[in-house]
Amino acid sequence: MPTENQLARVIMDEAFEVHRALGPGLFESVYEGILQRRLMAQGFHVERQLLVPVTYKGMTFDEGFRADLYIERKVVVELKSLEELAPVHKKQVLTYARLLDCRFGLLINFGAAYLKDGFRRIVNGLEEE
Repeated sequence: MPTENQLARVIMDEAFEVHRALGPGLFESVYEGILQRRLMAQGFHVERQLLVPVTYKGMTFDEGFRADLYIERKVVVELKSLEELAPVHKKQVLTYARLLDCRFGLLINFGAAYLKDGFRRIVNGLEEE
């Protein structure tokens, strides 16, 4: 069973390959579908558009969030196809990680000219600097 860091490396490698082949500018859903299939072809369990329920004072709400990809129930991945990421996008991934009781998340912006500039690693429980 791979660790979060090992999974993150595979996910990032696959994302680089997809970005190299297709470039920026497509809809998120295109990158999402391709990345899901590439990871599943390697034998990983990948959930797409996973409902992330929110519990508040004993009430559970399913209509709150959907995580783009959840790999091996260890790494939550949020994909964007934007010119530039905003601070709220990192907070979105951190919220998903907290609600899923997941330690690790990736924010990947396929809209970046260079994908290396579009990656953010988010660790749930790590203090912000």
